[in-house]
Amino acid sequence: MFSKLRYFGRETLISLRRNLLMTLAGIITVTVSLSVLGAALLVTRLVDHGTAKWKHGVKFEVFMNVDATTNQTNSVSEAIRGDSRVRTVQYINKEQALKEFKRLTKDNPQLYSDIDASSLPASFRVAPKKAELTNTLADQFKSLPGVQDVVTPDKALKSIFSVTNWIKRAFAIAFVLLLAAALFLIVNTVRLATFARRREIEVMKLVGASNWFVRIPFLAEGLVQGIIGAGIAFAVVYFLKVRLSGALSGGSNFVRTFFLTNHDAWTIGLLVLLLGALIGVGASAVGLRRFLDV
Repeated sequence: MFSKLRYFGRETLISLRRNLLMTLAGIITVTVSLSVLGAALLVTRLVDHGTAKWKHGVKFEVFMNVDATTNQTNSVSEAIRGDSRVRTVQYINKEQALKEFKRLTKDNPQLYSDIDASSLPASFRVAPKKAELTNTLADQFKSLPGVQDVVTPDKALKSIFSVTNWIKRAFAIAFVLLLAAALFLIVNTVRLATFARRREIEVMKLVGASNWFVRIPFLAEGLVQGIIGAGIAFAVVYFLKVRLSGALSGGSNFVRTFFLTNHDAWTIGLLVLLLGALIGVGASAVGLRRFLDV
């Protein structure tokens, strides 16, 4: 058993060295294609985390008219608080609105130098129990007497999700193209190695060697290419996770709702390794079909 393993290992190394340039090309292509796939999966997890957190913490603003009466404000408050679909409500009076406006425009003090609290509307910050209810509730509260407008994050989020969906599609197309290139290179590398040793293979088969005995070194060759390429792609995925996490942590509160965990990186990395092994072995098996009876 040990002698067979030593033989398979020696033959695999010989075959890899004999077609070194093709081997390197196959490894590089596997690395690039699986790195693209890993990046696409990271973006998907990033969006999923942000979406889940947004859905739990989504809020919209119900702005009263500047000159709304106390009765109108109380009536709107009762309507919002009495709705069973509302999770929480925060009332923001004129003074709090001015403080919030100053905080948001602190880099441009000239914007609020001539503004006092009486010129700003009071508002209600409403969190629905389900994010899907946002537009329904917004339409309902917009029609209440004394309400000037209802502002939801719907448009901004739709734009963000639209962009991320396009990015994921672009990653998917690039992965498919690069995967095809990786398979092509590994198949041709194995075919070249098999063709170079065709006489040796014929002799081995004449003395009784089985197809599997002949196949194993070539399958191991493809496996090595796939594993090395996938290992480098794993490192790329983890590097991207670290850089993205660092970039997002320094952003605004909304940006920080999108995040990645070490578990995400390891799960995607292990998937990349598994795919690399399957790509290498599968491409080798295809490359051998022309030279061996199956």
